[in-house]
Amino acid sequence: MNQVIVNGIAKEIEYQVCTRCIQDSSIPGIKFDVEGVCNFCDLHDKLETIFPNDQKGDQILGKILDKIKRQGKGKKYDCITGISGGRDSTYSLYCTVKKWGLRPLAVHFNDGFDNPIAGENMVKATQKLGVELRTITSDWREGKDLKIDFLKASTPDLNLGTDIGIATALYGTAAKENVNYIIIGQSFRTEGTKPLSWTFFDGDYLRSVHKKFGSVPLRKWTPNDPGFNLGIKEMLYYTLVRRIKTITPMYYTNYIRKDVDELLIKELDWVYPGAHYFDDLYHSLIKYIHRVKFNIDMNMNSDAALVRSGQLDRDKALERAHGIYQIEDPKVIDLCIKRLGLTKEDLDEFMKIPPKTFRDYRTSYPLQRLFKYPIKMLAMMHLIPKIAYYKYFYCGE
Repeated sequence: MNQVIVNGIAKEIEYQVCTRCIQDSSIPGIKFDVEGVCNFCDLHDKLETIFPNDQKGDQILGKILDKIKRQGKGKKYDCITGISGGRDSTYSLYCTVKKWGLRPLAVHFNDGFDNPIAGENMVKATQKLGVELRTITSDWREGKDLKIDFLKASTPDLNLGTDIGIATALYGTAAKENVNYIIIGQSFRTEGTKPLSWTFFDGDYLRSVHKKFGSVPLRKWTPNDPGFNLGIKEMLYYTLVRRIKTITPMYYTNYIRKDVDELLIKELDWVYPGAHYFDDLYHSLIKYIHRVKFNIDMNMNSDAALVRSGQLDRDKALERAHGIYQIEDPKVIDLCIKRLGLTKEDLDEFMKIPPKTFRDYRTSYPLQRLFKYPIKMLAMMHLIPKIAYYKYFYCGE
């Protein structure tokens, strides 16, 4: 037995590395079969079957796109596309216009930590593609308070406020513009599927943490301006009443990062923000806290996906696992701390709080487990992302 730190807690378990990808015993909920292959690799294979990126995938995607076009006929926009200025969302917008012939409204959520390079990418991309860019800027008092809330909560979900804000910006804009489809630029083949306790997306969880630690009241929910409110009730409204569906077309696409970079640079004058996730400067601080306090390496998760997809050499991925990631720039970390109105001493005190997970707070998780099969039906109907269903019920936790 070895001492392995999982979510910041030292555990006496056998240390093991997946023989296929690079994920190891530090991943919560990981299991290995007799050949040493992890359950996240098994999930990847399952998703490959459900979301083929070959001719069959083209046919499935074609039917989805035809439906979007039919239902959007006569409307100013037939879909909403989230954009951050990073690789994934920029390429998704490019495909939405150039490859799939849709008429999107590009929506960006600004939490006050935008990377200027990513901001320039968004402007250039939308101008060159002839797409309207609409930026939803969060209430700084609320957004700042939520970030501090989760430092106090001492869970890995340090950016949940922004993640909820992005989702509400998309749903709120879709409701306002009477659009029924939201295009999400994610790919499990390059991102992987994160363990549930690393990124538990739940508006009720956010509200319970804010109720315990927050000092600034969150503004109330309205359909067109949801703020940071996206719990079960709000999701049921958007999905069942307004019939807004989330689509992940990149799941059916042969998405090769190297090729995409070359295309974006050539077609949209795109500039790499400096690292994956670095379209948001706050990730510099998140990476530091994840590594030092929780022994979490989000990049190991995405590197594992790239290894499975044949886009990254396994030995190279193993070399950089659990290392100091390049966006952990001390200057940027200091900037993030100061922008929150904190000091280094404040951060040190937060780092000393015993690590926790979402299970230490009131969330909708027990209810989600109870309604597993209705949630599956919503996922199959594209009313919620299918990947959300598999993440919540098949990540081994």
